[in-house]
Amino acid sequence: MPSSSSSARPGLTVAVAQPPCVPGGRPDTLAGNVEQHALAVREAAARLVVFPELSLTGYDLAAPAVDPADPRLAPLVEACAAAGSLALVGAPVAEEGGRESIATLAVTGEGASVVYRKTRLHGAGEPERFTPGEGPVVLELDGLRLGLAICADAADPGHAEETAALGIDAYVASTLYGPGPAQAERRDGHLRGRATAHGVWCVLSTSAGPTGVFPDSSGGSGVWAPDGTVVARCGTAPGDLARAELPRP
Repeated sequence: MPSSSSSARPGLTVAVAQPPCVPGGRPDTLAGNVEQHALAVREAAARLVVFPELSLTGYDLAAPAVDPADPRLAPLVEACAAAGSLALVGAPVAEEGGRESIATLAVTGEGASVVYRKTRLHGAGEPERFTPGEGPVVLELDGLRLGLAICADAADPGHAEETAALGIDAYVASTLYGPGPAQAERRDGHLRGRATAHGVWCVLSTSAGPTGVFPDSSGGSGVWAPDGTVVARCGTAPGDLARAELPRP
C-alpha cells in the first residue's frame, strides 16, 4: 500500500541582493563590483540570486558597455559554479551595429549571456544612449517561468500584463528607487500591485546606498507572495540579502 504521507517538492530558493557599489570612473569599478557580486552569491547559497539595475557599473549612463565574455567577470562565474547558482545582474551592453541596451545578464558556472533588455526607458538620459528591448521575456529555471523586468518596466502595469500573458510563475525585477518614505511606498506599491493583479510571486532587487551618479537609494529589496504579502525583505543598508523559497508548479 502506498504511504499516505509524502514530502512536498522542494521549491526554488531565491535571494535578492543589494551589494555595495564601487564608485564609477575608477579603473577597478567593474572588477570591484564583480567581487561584491561574487561575495553575495556565495553568502546567499541560493539557486537564483537577483541583483539591481545596472548593478555591475552602478547607475551611471556614461559607464562603458560590459561584454558578457569579459574575463573580469570570472570571479562571479566561479562563485556561481561553486554555489550552483544563476545570478541575474545588470549592465549596459553593446549589440552588433552599435545598438546599446540596459540589460540583464544571466551568469552561471558556464559564463554570462544577455537574457533581457529594458523596454521602458526612463527620463531623458536613457533614450539618448540606449535602444529599448523588443518585448517581454520569460526565463525558465528548474521548472519555473520567470518574467524579467528592469526598473521602469516594473513601474508600468502594462509591462507586467504583457509578461504575464506569456505564462509566468514569478515576475522578477531589477530596479533603482530613490531614498525616503515616498519612494519606499512607491516601490512596494508597484510590486504588491503586480503580484495581486496577476496572482504571481514577485521578486525585487533594488539598489541600496550610493550607485553611480545617485548618492543614495532605497534598499528594501524583497519577495512578495501572490496575495501581496511580503515574505522576505532586506533593510536599507548596502550588503543586505534576503532569501525566500518559491513553490514549484
